[in-house]
Amino acid sequence: MSRAREVGLDLVEVAPTSNPPVCRIMDYGKWLYQQKRKIREAHKKSQRHSTTLKEIRLRPETDKHDLDIKLNHAREFLEKGHKVQFTMFFRGRQMLHKDHGYAMLEQITELLQDLAKVERPGRMAGRRMTLLLVPK
Repeated sequence: MSRAREVGLDLVEVAPTSNPPVCRIMDYGKWLYQQKRKIREAHKKSQRHSTTLKEIRLRPETDKHDLDIKLNHAREFLEKGHKVQFTMFFRGRQMLHKDHGYAMLEQITELLQDLAKVERPGRMAGRRMTLLLVPK
């Protein structure tokens, strides 16, 4: 049995338009795999530079410790260059106390002002209040 059959080498036409056409003996499956890997790696590198929107969900009665944990997550996202949207959901009678929500969002902007600036200030839309921060 020949060496070419063991390795799985193929005769591949590389430049069909040239005169005479150019062919190469190669492992075509391996070559296809390497091309896909190159495309995937290039895609990963381009993804790194794009910013994505990360959402952090809150409630008006979110406790201070829980808020600190969520702020630490937001800090990590902002350091990586992502936008962070804080979304506060209101249910039932919580709608009567929107001022608590605005106060909490104001506190968040003060605590993260060293890393972020406000792109869209806190505003109500239905039963949710949103705040959008972007890295400085």
